[in-house]
Amino acid sequence: MSLYAIGDPHLSFSVNKPMDIFKGWTNYVERFEKNWKNLITDEDTVVLMGDISWAMKLEEAKKDFRFINDLPGRKIIMKGNHDYWWNTLTKLNEFAKDNSFDKISFLFNNSYRVGDISVCGSRGWFFDAEKDDMDKVILRESGRIRASIAEGRRLGGEPYVFLHYPPLTNERICQPIFDVLKEENITHCYYAHLHGASANYSFNGEKDGIKFELLSADYLKFCPKFIK
Repeated sequence: MSLYAIGDPHLSFSVNKPMDIFKGWTNYVERFEKNWKNLITDEDTVVLMGDISWAMKLEEAKKDFRFINDLPGRKIIMKGNHDYWWNTLTKLNEFAKDNSFDKISFLFNNSYRVGDISVCGSRGWFFDAEKDDMDKVILRESGRIRASIAEGRRLGGEPYVFLHYPPLTNERICQPIFDVLKEENITHCYYAHLHGASANYSFNGEKDGIKFELLSADYLKFCPKFIK
């Protein structure tokens, strides 16, 4: 039983939003599926770190979720900035149950135990947000991260934090969220969101005792990353 993670699959089986137009994304769905099936078994768990589907509503996301559900392994899905279909946890769970998406769970103010790790996290927030919005959203996201970590500790595993937005880059830092990670003594934090040339600004390494790593799909060449 192993834990893997990858962000930003940007699936679009039901909407006309192909990613193949971007450099490095040619045949990305086929590559994603092939790499996944070559690597992941039904005993493994994969964290999907946001930007799952271009669908605007849950009903539009059915084909994307069917594709994900049918892949090997358990999936833990979290919200990204383009997941407009995202809803309350109750409605997300009902959607999964009604459509027999039995290998999908949602990370939203909660946590999941995988071996000796507790999978924790939230969407986070980014540096280029509107200032009027930023303080309110960062406060909310910081609270969600803390709640997830608290639940992870209750479950008994070591909290590993997964975010969609990067908490830092080589040039900037989202101090409120970084402070949460430090105060909670987090040792591992993984993030997504950065694509193409923007990945050059990603921070991959250790800062203040926390290991950070970018796991966006194109950065990983559409192959889930082994965590533990």
